[in-house]
Amino acid sequence: MKVILLCSLFFVSFLEKTSAQGDGYIYKDGRRQFVFGSYFLPGNDADLKEMTEAGFNLFACGSGQDLDRVKKYNAQGWVFLRLEDGVTPALQQQIASVAGHPALAVWSGPDELVWGFTANSRLYRELKVHSEKGAWKKLNPEALRYARQQSEVLMPNVHKAITYLRSVDKRNLQLWINEGENSDMGYIWQYMDDFDITGFDLYPVKAARTDSSTRPRRQIQSIGKSTKRWTAVSQGKPLWIVLQAFSWNELAAIEPWNGAGRPVAYPSFEESRYMAYDVLANGASGLLYWDMRFLTSSACRQSLYGLAREFTALQPFFSTEPKPVSVTAYEPDSTAGRVLATARQYGRDWMVAVVNEGDTVQHAAVVSGLDRLNGQKLVELYGDEEVTVKNGKIFTRLRPLEVKVFATGRKWEATNKNGRDYAGQ
Repeated sequence: MKVILLCSLFFVSFLEKTSAQGDGYIYKDGRRQFVFGSYFLPGNDADLKEMTEAGFNLFACGSGQDLDRVKKYNAQGWVFLRLEDGVTPALQQQIASVAGHPALAVWSGPDELVWGFTANSRLYRELKVHSEKGAWKKLNPEALRYARQQSEVLMPNVHKAITYLRSVDKRNLQLWINEGENSDMGYIWQYMDDFDITGFDLYPVKAARTDSSTRPRRQIQSIGKSTKRWTAVSQGKPLWIVLQAFSWNELAAIEPWNGAGRPVAYPSFEESRYMAYDVLANGASGLLYWDMRFLTSSACRQSLYGLAREFTALQPFFSTEPKPVSVTAYEPDSTAGRVLATARQYGRDWMVAVVNEGDTVQHAAVVSGLDRLNGQKLVELYGDEEVTVKNGKIFTRLRPLEVKVFATGRKWEATNKNGRDYAGQ
């Protein structure tokens, strides 16, 4: 009896601990990979083949059969787990069914967990939990009370479920959770110690172009600000950011309150490229796209494939840690916005991406911290600018919301440049 009691106490003590850790990358054949992922897993093998050949390397999978399919095309998958229900037989069965699959790269918790019991519009619109629109944003007492009640049930369930997952997952895979951009920081911190990777989703392109201009729309500026906020929310955990792969009007079939009456508005290639590099410059370590299953524009789809090819060519850089660099922008207008840079090294090669977050021209942006490259010429990938590192610095000029990527040679460009000229809609 004493032995049984001691074993039970040991098991309960064990269940109180988790082991959140990880570097925010996935691994294949022993090599670290930067995530360029998709929530959409095509049902057609030809479409899946096209996506993986472009460079998508991680897909949402619902079963071992899905994992078999992505493995066939040299990619990997993640599986969503209903951690909020606790350690249920369904959860145990789901984990057991896929835990040993070689294509499983990472686990995922419930999508937008905190958003779901705090600010989700369904709480007012459908469930009638909130008595007025925007109740959480207004800190309405009933909304605060409901969130507190839900968290008292859900957060312990999540902790117990993750502890169980850690105890049976012999591969010790990382665990990721995605939240809404403005999900409540206080509740997120209640579960943050249990997760290895976090992040948010944001889809800012909602307004159609009103003229023939190809200048990036200002809405995309929100990406960098939100990523900066999440470097604090994450408490140092790796960040994966979920970006836009659809037009909001295409959601009408599943979310009429979000899609009905919206104009057709697809991000251009340059807008998608800006958002990708902006989140990287702000500290993100992975990119995913939601949700191509609604995407009806083949031109927009091909532009995302074009971006995937760019990131695939630069994969050796993105799977390394960023080097410490800084940017000084000498534009007189102090409200113009920040200019950021991220620099990576792979062997003797370097890549430096510079991002103008401002909606005004920057005539003088100086990137510092490149002392090891003094005298080295860098070329602008997919452009014609060349710069030489002097005193550890390079100088460049940037149009509003522009990205420039410099490298030690043009071998880092993708050979297939299809989709890069898409102007959006």
